[in-house]
Amino acid sequence: MLSHIRPALTLVVAMTALTGLAYPLAINGIAQAVMPVNANGSLIERDGAVVGSALIGQNFTSDRYFWPRPSATGPDPYNATASSGSNLGTTSATLKERVTADVARLTETGIAQPIPADAVTASGSGLDPHISPAFAEAQVARVAQARGIPPAAIASLVAQQNEVPTFGIIGQARVNVLELNLALDAL
Repeated sequence: MLSHIRPALTLVVAMTALTGLAYPLAINGIAQAVMPVNANGSLIERDGAVVGSALIGQNFTSDRYFWPRPSATGPDPYNATASSGSNLGTTSATLKERVTADVARLTETGIAQPIPADAVTASGSGLDPHISPAFAEAQVARVAQARGIPPAAIASLVAQQNEVPTFGIIGQARVNVLELNLALDAL
């Protein structure tokens, strides 16, 4: 029996060392050498302090800031430990009620109809840090009024923060809300 257990245990230890230690360390080392910012979470720093990540959204609620799209991470918006989609389909009464309430809330703040879809729908992960340029532009008047800055200056800032699709074809144009709000604070 020992002749069967010893090779099995040896194989378990060897494969654990190879796939659980050596391979992850090698991949992490390559990532650190080739793209260290991405490998370390794409952290955004201001004045020596980490203020967020370019990969995970944050919940801005003040009229002085651009708002993100809704988060599907439950009662604590943009909680990375609770990342998941809402799994609410197009026939869901809960989704319809939430979207209707969000449209009404956004309309009350002065955002004109039609409301961009990403303004009332969560991303697949519930953590998307980006909004569409249309949703960003729809918020310009509110942010400009709250800050006492001419809308043209805010609109120019939004245009500067637009990110084009990757390689010009992958994805859609988008605006990172955290980076836009940090640029807004720098005005």
